[in-house]
Amino acid sequence: MTPNPAWAMPGLRMARPGQTKRPGVMNKLEEAYSWVLEARKRAGEIQWWAYEQITLKLAPDTRYTPDFVLLLADGLLQFHEVKGSLFRDDAKVKIKVAASMFPFKFLLVRKSGQGWEITEV
Repeated sequence: MTPNPAWAMPGLRMARPGQTKRPGVMNKLEEAYSWVLEARKRAGEIQWWAYEQITLKLAPDTRYTPDFVLLLADGLLQFHEVKGSLFRDDAKVKIKVAASMFPFKFLLVRKSGQGWEITEV
């Protein structure tokens, strides 16, 4: 018996070539960063955080879903995008456009040795 194609299974989206990410499921790097966010929450720096819970409309057919949304202790919202060695051009453009359109801080998070390198977009 052959497996059903993705288009025959309701709710299942096919990945782009080379993409293994499933929407709503953290990869290992994102999961590691979620532990950092949880520690910051327990320390009182963050009131709340969530994974892929907000999608921003950038243009009629263009949307951007940041990896993490954070509500900081002071009430400000931040969006964190976690990237490994591969950072596709379309993802770079989307985060830059989002940062120019919305009044929130957008941060790029990358693993750096034993810690994390965080830069504002």
